[in-house]
Amino acid sequence: MTDRLYYHDSFLYDFDAEVREVLDNPRPALVLDRTAFYPTSGGQVFDTGWITTDADAKLRVTEVADAEDGRVVHYLETLSDLKPGTRVRGRIDATRRRDHMQQHSGQHVLSAAFIRLYNMPTVSFHMADDYCSIDLDISDLDTPTLSKEQIESAEHLANEIILENRPVDIRFVTRDEAGKLGLRKLPPTERDELRLIDIRDFDLTACGGTHVSQTGQIASVLLRKAEKVRQGWRVEFVAGQRAVATARRDFTTLTETAALFSAHIYDVPQQARKSLDEIRSLRKQREQSQEELAAAQAAALLAETPETNGRKVVVRTISDRDLNFVKLLAQRLTRLSTHAVAILATSPPQPSVVFAQSAGQPFDMGALMKETMAKLGGRGGGSKDLAQGGIPSADGIDAKLSAIAATLAV
Repeated sequence: MTDRLYYHDSFLYDFDAEVREVLDNPRPALVLDRTAFYPTSGGQVFDTGWITTDADAKLRVTEVADAEDGRVVHYLETLSDLKPGTRVRGRIDATRRRDHMQQHSGQHVLSAAFIRLYNMPTVSFHMADDYCSIDLDISDLDTPTLSKEQIESAEHLANEIILENRPVDIRFVTRDEAGKLGLRKLPPTERDELRLIDIRDFDLTACGGTHVSQTGQIASVLLRKAEKVRQGWRVEFVAGQRAVATARRDFTTLTETAALFSAHIYDVPQQARKSLDEIRSLRKQREQSQEELAAAQAAALLAETPETNGRKVVVRTISDRDLNFVKLLAQRLTRLSTHAVAILATSPPQPSVVFAQSAGQPFDMGALMKETMAKLGGRGGGSKDLAQGGIPSADGIDAKLSAIAATLAV
């Protein structure tokens, strides 16, 4: 069992300890008699830092994890010549630790705000490298939804509590005592003693994580996103320096976007909607132009193609159009005439072929496409009247199409 120093002082960044075990399978690691390194647990990620020795060895701690028997395992980049009984000194990455304290304490305040305002309990908490999230259970509410106004109100209350700089105390009680204190959430663990995080007159809950000593040290909470998930609603947030960095990144992004529109940042949504409307209009015009062009080109091709054995077999390689246009052209050809067969291709950057026939013609375009793809090293398929495929190279494609057409003209 490792003595967990962070249980009593989250601001303890340096400590002395003794090596209890040296592990090297599958990764180099140490087990100490006592530690201030926090292992991944309860939604909070692990601390990193260094372990040093009197022999000037400096070992990088890359991950910290809980073992089932209560030991804390410190995984290292490399393992020095350490033996059980060696005295070492641990140093926590203080910047990372402070960030985790701000996020975790911010989560407690935010979860309590959702309970107080809307009776929405937090069922899980997740801390990532750049954001945090809580999952809210709203199944017991008459209107199981989460509105923009509710999100903003919870954020406002959380930041009011942060601004008031309320004390955040740590205390230990028995499980029986905890059951009488009105905890926001009583954990399912069977431990005889529980560690409570008490945000003065606002939130009391059992937690093993690292926390600030006053809410003002959280600095701020910024809610970023809310989405419906299977168990309720997931709310993403950032706190403290993360909130500042996120706001700075958002502002930079908006400023750069506004410059593209020659507009103020607050006008970006309106400008973006205007641009999207223009794009949709242009896309519609382009589609209409493509339809008209395909119809005109199909009529011209049919007019110049002689009829053989009661059908017109149109063979063309379209070098300046994409597959969508060639497919559209094939459809127009076979609709303008009741006895047309289209053997078409596109050239690079994506060489493709399209086979089509008017309804009632005797061939099987899907089978012909598979046979052709087998010869050309491509992939494709389709129905009896329309098929398409992609080929690795357009070299000699005109001759190959003509050979296919010759088999259909007899």
